[in-house]
Amino acid sequence: MATWIVQIGLITTAILLVMFGHIGDILSKNVVFLAGGIAFVVGSGITGFAPNFVIILFGRVIQAIGAAMIMANSMGIVTEYFPDAKRAEALAMISMFISVGSISGPGIGGFIISVASWRWIYLINIPLGALVLWLGFKFLPIPKESWAHVKEVTKGANWTGQNLFTVGIILFFLSGSFFQSGRGQLWIGLLFFVVGGGLTIYSFVQDDKSNMPWIAPEVLKNRGFMTSIFALMLVMLVNSISNILLPFYLQSYNGMSPFESGLVIMLQSVMMLITTPFAGVLADKINRQLMTVIGLVILMVSQVGYAFFPADLNMVKIIIPIVLNGMGMAIFLSPNNALTMGMVDKKLAGIAGSFNSFARTLGMTIGISFASSALFFQLPGVTQITPGLGHKFVQAFYNVFWIATAISAIALIVVLIRYINSRKEPVKKTTAKAAE
Repeated sequence: MATWIVQIGLITTAILLVMFGHIGDILSKNVVFLAGGIAFVVGSGITGFAPNFVIILFGRVIQAIGAAMIMANSMGIVTEYFPDAKRAEALAMISMFISVGSISGPGIGGFIISVASWRWIYLINIPLGALVLWLGFKFLPIPKESWAHVKEVTKGANWTGQNLFTVGIILFFLSGSFFQSGRGQLWIGLLFFVVGGGLTIYSFVQDDKSNMPWIAPEVLKNRGFMTSIFALMLVMLVNSISNILLPFYLQSYNGMSPFESGLVIMLQSVMMLITTPFAGVLADKINRQLMTVIGLVILMVSQVGYAFFPADLNMVKIIIPIVLNGMGMAIFLSPNNALTMGMVDKKLAGIAGSFNSFARTLGMTIGISFASSALFFQLPGVTQITPGLGHKFVQAFYNVFWIATAISAIALIVVLIRYINSRKEPVKKTTAKAAE
């Protein structure tokens, strides 16, 4: 039941991100953003007061719709309000608040459950959401939109492509559940993965050929933009692996309490919070492509560090890779986000930002499914990690992080090629001007 509560939110958000980015570009990013805030608050209220499991799921769907509307347009709004020279610093603030949420969320959630009902995990969003909405309505200009205009915009949209995308994402996300069920359901998981992935990819092809595509062709065919999106997806995939496997190592295998383990893992988010503002400023003043390369080098080193974790609790050897992981993520994310948003016209900032959020969500989801599946696939018959597994668990843990290192290396090669090409472009322009 708990898995479904999480899954239904992830799936709904992933399905609707691109659609709401497109609608934000056509209507108003501010309107869609604020409507998303209202939906999120309403969904939180429904979930918090839900009398049964079905209503909980319904509330989570409404909440996820609101989250998709917010996530799809937040980066686009920032892009419209800040010039390119300050964009990385501005987008760094978004990353910084995400880090604050990562740090405070688990702790606040645990505290709420210990002193009150689980319902307050959702009900607390109502006053917080109301505050955000008040600020939004006060500071964001809101154009008047008629219902007739909204219907006109959505009536001729490519709903065939959206439906293909929806089915593909549902199958793709559900494949992870089968992978995590053990070897017995591996083939079902592979079938869902292949069919879901195929439908998702085909939906983009179909959308590109439609009369009113959700994604503007100039976005999908923008090589620089898609490079940034691909690198982001790989980085989020890699980062999710440590988030899933570290509790197994610290709590299940080495006997740490959940509180102590949470403090250790929290160091990654703390390092992101500290490093992100500086990364944004440096990216605007130095070179964004170079910053992404540096960030990925550090991230890859951190994955190697995980692959050499001690079998016992040597805290120095444990903390260093976690700190490097957070630092590498911070140095990569803000510059890459600024590069992504700077490669498309401002009128397409909504779809660009929503695609960025989709890549982030997709990478996280794949990483979560892959991490646990890859670990338990190496431990046939094991359903729970215990100290008694000994070297078998440690070796399986190392193997997963060697794969994470390889994925980091692929992402590093991608951004390194981008950096090298960016160094060549000014030379080409100078040569062309000299020839004239």
